[in-house]
Amino acid sequence: MTESETHERPTAKPALFSRPLPILIFIVVAVVLDQAIKIMVDNWLPLQEMVPVIPMLALYRTYNLGVAFSMLSGMDGWFIVGMRLVIVAFVLWLWRRTPDHRWLAHTGFALIIAGALGNLLDRFLYGHVIDYILFHTQTWSFAVFNLADSFITVGAGCVILDELLMPKKAKA
Repeated sequence: MTESETHERPTAKPALFSRPLPILIFIVVAVVLDQAIKIMVDNWLPLQEMVPVIPMLALYRTYNLGVAFSMLSGMDGWFIVGMRLVIVAFVLWLWRRTPDHRWLAHTGFALIIAGALGNLLDRFLYGHVIDYILFHTQTWSFAVFNLADSFITVGAGCVILDELLMPKKAKA
């Protein structure tokens, strides 16, 4: 094999979520799952009553007027909707600019978009986001959150890990 042939050869297989159809299917499935769980929670879980699952984990239905983990709950609802749309657009822009072999970043982008859209759909349907997962101890409790918030958090973690761990190609 000549030297020019080795330089033209792709070094890594494209990531699954670097292609539009797989990421779209994943996002739709994740949003449907998120919404199905929220519908069940809203219909069957008592409002603001702790339902223990295991020590330190409970179900606790509440309504969040802010963004992930109740941040910005005092802000206008349309501001939050606009902010989420900007975030989705920015993550889509990052997704398009990220090299195809960066599977961890692409997975993170898919999760962030799915989570943002799941919570955005809640905002449009109900005027608030349905939260239901509570980690707690006798003296401490974490913010109540939902599956979409988990998607966003894990997705952000994937993007950060990608930046820290994945080898970068030198620009020619």
